[in-house]
Parts: sequence; structure tokens; C-alpha cells
Amino acid sequence: MQPVVQRSAPRGVLQFLREALAGTEQDFTTGSLTRGIALLAVPTVLEMIMESTFGVVDAFWVAKLGADAIAAVGLTESLVILIFSIALGLSMAATATVARRIGEKDPAGAAVAAVQAIGCGFLASVLTGTAGALLAPRLLAWMHGSPGVIRAGSGYTSLVLGGNACIMLLFLINGVFRGAGDAAIAMRTLWLANLINLVLDPCFIYGWAGFPRLGVTGAAVATTTGRSIGVLYQLWVLIRGSSRVKVLWRHVRVDWEVLTRLLRVGGVAMIQYFIATASWVSLVRINALFGSQSAAGYTLAMRVILFAILPSWGISSAAATLVGQNLGAGRPERSERAVWLAGTYNMLFLTFIGVALFSSAPWIVGWFSTESDVTAIAATCLRFVSLGYPFYAWGMIMEQAFNGAGDTATPTWINLFCYWMFQIPLAWWLAEPRGLGSRGVYIAICLAESMLAVIAVSVFRRGRWKRVKI
Repeated sequence: MQPVVQRSAPRGVLQFLREALAGTEQDFTTGSLTRGIALLAVPTVLEMIMESTFGVVDAFWVAKLGADAIAAVGLTESLVILIFSIALGLSMAATATVARRIGEKDPAGAAVAAVQAIGCGFLASVLTGTAGALLAPRLLAWMHGSPGVIRAGSGYTSLVLGGNACIMLLFLINGVFRGAGDAAIAMRTLWLANLINLVLDPCFIYGWAGFPRLGVTGAAVATTTGRSIGVLYQLWVLIRGSSRVKVLWRHVRVDWEVLTRLLRVGGVAMIQYFIATASWVSLVRINALFGSQSAAGYTLAMRVILFAILPSWGISSAAATLVGQNLGAGRPERSERAVWLAGTYNMLFLTFIGVALFSSAPWIVGWFSTESDVTAIAATCLRFVSLGYPFYAWGMIMEQAFNGAGDTATPTWINLFCYWMFQIPLAWWLAEPRGLGSRGVYIAICLAESMLAVIAVSVFRRGRWKRVKI
């Protein structure tokens, strides 16, 4: 019997991976929760690894252009994060609404919700893109960018902000897929978009293979091209009907009742993410006060941190989908069990990552820059922030669990308190009056994220999220 078990176990693992990556027909309102978490998390983890790789590779190529170029990318990304607050808010509303409809066995309702979300996202991207493209140099100056940073990065900033429709729709439509339980399709979308970007990055930045040499602006061209192709693929999948959500012509209309509910949930979620991202921008501005090296070091560290923690969004995303679908199926107790399981798995993973980052920080950042001042700052940032990873793991899970239930108000209030009332004042006080410089910012990040996790777990245990209607 023993040899049979030894041979069948690997085959079982391979079969599971094939199912997770090819797309599963699993009903996530029944069966093993651990299996459900894994089926949803594996493709999302791989999706986020590619998204993280995209950011790290961008940093690798841009870093060779100097500190001003790195700082320009970092400052621009902090502005793009504000746009992400809109995209992620709508995406979370779409995920929660689609998950609830799928749990209720109402695929037509899920398709109508998807159409409303896509329309809102496109309109928002046109408005923000126009403003961003026209005001790029002023926005960099507002972020305390030096004259060198503004000269190097204005073209990059203008193109990234002006073409943000591809960013907005890419994440929004992937939210639809995740809510439906089609995490594998969301994974394939980001792999397609980012593989194209990885190939085009050095071509447009350095003029390889006959492409024009555009410098840091070339990174924006590569990113926008890759993500635009990803959006076209998403739309093709929705129309073709190869996902659980199939959009037909009869669904392409304004449904005011669905739109109102979506905007109510999404509007609060936008505020939630705006609070978090505005805090991020404030931290970037505080770092920039200490020079381009400080901004560049912080940018490199954040790239590495995102590479390390974004896979955790796979587990968090799985929790959100399971919460939404099981609430739709009238099984709130199953939703709660899924959250506790996901939180435990995420804590184990991020604790391991935190130890690895703390012990290897100088070696890791040395891959991206040879400027000693920049690498020293980046290594210090990695070590301080990684200390809070076990807490951050629970904070991620809890916030996504609330959002998956459609209770976007609770994490919004938690973010407001932990980020604006605690993190930003503490970061400024430690950096300026206490004289810790950029280290004060890193300490504030660690403490605020830890506080957020403790508060979120306490509120989650009260169970109000089980009674939210969407």
C-alpha cells in the first residue's frame, strides 16, 4: 500500500494545480474550505507574483538611469495609487456583488453588475486621465520632486496618468472574474499584460531591437501597451462567454437599481482605498523631504515589499470571494470559517517572508542599485517594515473579508483612524521633531499596520458583516 500512496500523491498535487491554473468548476459554497481557498489563491498568487515581477523589473531597468529616474517613477506611482483607489473601490464592489449573485445562482445578475462597473470605470478613467496628462509636471512638483526629477519624469508621468484607463479596467474586470470564482482568468490576464511589458521595457527604455530610445518614458509606453492588450483580452473573454460571467447584448444597458447599489458599496470602498493611498502619498512626500536618495531608496524598498506581500493578496482575495458567495448561498458560518483559515495561512506565509527580508535586506536591494546611499536606505526600510508582517497578514485578510461581504464602511473607518489619525502624524513627528528622518516613516508604517490588524480582528468577531445586504 505504501508505494501506491507515494506515487499517487504527486499525481494528486499535479492534478490539483492543473485544475487551479486551467480554471475550476468548483462550487465554492460546498466542499472543503481549504481546497476552495487553494483553488482561488493559487492562480491569484501567480497573478500577483507576475504583477510584482513587473514592478521589480521596471525598477531594475529604470534604476540604471539614475536616482532622478527612480524617484520620478516612485513619485508617479504614488500618484497612480490615488487612481487605484477608484479602480480598487469599484473592483471591490464588483467582486462583492458578483460573488453574491453567483452564490444566489444568478449569473445574469452578475453580468449586469459587471457592465455597470465597467462603464463607471471607463468614465472615471477619462476624467482622471485628462487631468493627469495635462498637469504632470505640476503634480511632480507638488510631490516635492526636484527640478532634475521633473525634467526626467514629466513624460513618464503624463503617459502613465493619461493612459490610466488600462490600469483602471484591468483591475476592475479582474475583480469581476475573482468574484465569480474565475481566478485563473484573472491570472492569465495579468500574465499576458505583464509579459508584454517585460519584453518591451528594455526595448523602449534603451532602444533595443530597433525601438526608439525613450529613457524613463519608455517604461510608461511598455506598461500602457501591455495593460491595454490585457484589457482587450478581458473583454473578449466576457463577450465570448468562457467565464462564469457571460455578457450578452441585453446586459449592455444602464440598470439604475444595480448601478445605485454598486456605487453605494463602491463609493465607500473608494473612500476606503483613498484613505489608505493618500496616506501612502503623504509618506512618500515626507520621504522626499530628505532628498532624491531617500525617495529612491524608499521606492526600491517598496518594490521589493510589494513583490513579497502581493502573493498574500491571493489568499485575501480567496477569502473575499468565499465570504461573498457563501453569504449569497445563505451560509454565513461557512464564510466565517473561511476567513479564520485564510488568516492563519496568510500569517504563516508572511512571517516566513518577514524573516527572509529582515535577514537578507542588503543583499536583496543590492541587485537593483549600486549607489550606497540608496541601498542603505532601502535595506533599512525593508527591515523596519518586515517586523510587522505577522500582524499585517491578519489586517489584509480582515479588510478583504469585510469588503467581500459588502461591508466596505467598517474597513473605511478603521483605515481612517489607523492611517490618517495615527500613521501620518506619527511618521511626521518621528521624522522631523524627533529627528529620525526617513526611519521615522518606516517605524510608523510598522506600528500602524499592526494596530490596524488588532482592531480589524476585534470588529470582525462581532459579526455585523454577516447582515449586510447588497
